[in-house]
Amino acid sequence: MNNILRQQIRQQVRQARQQLSPQQQQQAAQNIQQQALALIQQHKCENIALYLPFDGEISTQSLIESLWQQQKNVFLPVLHPFTSGHLLFLAYKPETKLIKNKFGILEPQLNVQNVLPLARLHMIFTPLVAFDKQGNRLGMGGGFYDRTLQNWQNSSFLPIGLAHQCQQVESLPVEAWDIPLAKILSA
Repeated sequence: MNNILRQQIRQQVRQARQQLSPQQQQQAAQNIQQQALALIQQHKCENIALYLPFDGEISTQSLIESLWQQQKNVFLPVLHPFTSGHLLFLAYKPETKLIKNKFGILEPQLNVQNVLPLARLHMIFTPLVAFDKQGNRLGMGGGFYDRTLQNWQNSSFLPIGLAHQCQQVESLPVEAWDIPLAKILSA
């Protein structure tokens, strides 16, 4: 039953997100960028993981460019080549060559010299499909971020969700493997 409900929420929220105008999306991205930069400064973060938007997710492009200007280290998730369902985080610079992964999402070309261990990240900004007031996130259903974040309370990084306001629901049906986030920034 939970699974059906989760699928319905995913479908409804993705539909609402896709109906946002380009202007609404840009306004939300600017608002989120200001919130994210303040949080990064407050926590004195140097190594920041972000994502490249897909399927109407909050755009991170101007946030990434601001971080580059501030000489911060930016990392993007890459599907782990050997451990199925897991993510690696690779350095992302203006000259980084991007390729599409099996889901059609752009990621840096795998180069082990550019991998940063999770323990060295300070903040991980995650995409999400839906969220609730309790900090629960509902992703696309692959569990990549849940597996990556499973022990974040004992780690050096803070996981922060980025979302449009229309992605908030009253309450999410939670499964044992779902990992609540430290904070969710929405606009």
